[in-house]
Amino acid sequence: MKLIILDRDGVINRDRDDFVKSADEWVVLPKSADAIAFLNQCGYTVVVATNQSGLGRGLFSMHDLNAMHVKMYRTVQQAGGELAGVWFCPHTAEDGCDCRKPKSGMIEDIVARFGVDPQAIYMVGDSLRDLQAIDALGGHPVLVLTGKGKSTLSQQEDLLPPHTQVFEDLWSFAQNLGEVQA
Repeated sequence: MKLIILDRDGVINRDRDDFVKSADEWVVLPKSADAIAFLNQCGYTVVVATNQSGLGRGLFSMHDLNAMHVKMYRTVQQAGGELAGVWFCPHTAEDGCDCRKPKSGMIEDIVARFGVDPQAIYMVGDSLRDLQAIDALGGHPVLVLTGKGKSTLSQQEDLLPPHTQVFEDLWSFAQNLGEVQA
């Protein structure tokens, strides 16, 4: 199985400094749903792993989070794609859990559920913590310059895992991966 893990906010949808708190605030980034459909057509299973500390902070409810994810699933399906699952961490950094990126708990759970070698997985994110979570397991970190990606690159470039690939957006990554496979 070929598996790709995507962060949500800043990769699939627009990120907000005040958190995405409702389905109305969840706005898809241009071509991100098309990129997921393209990755599916290239034989990849695509899942989402997202920190959602706004839940733990009481900024939105589980009902609100589910509504956002229903909208995300529908948006991807309308583009001809499919998400095989969404993993989320509801905790704040102060909770000290193992699932909040940059820790690798969510990624380990995904690896176990799909029975894949973590070294064969790409993780696409817009923050250093996304890249660190997959790098800890020996996978392939990919930074996109949407969301917080540009500031991550300019402010934390020296901290990126050495083999990090950088792309303008999810569509550019998908197209590159498709070309490499062709």
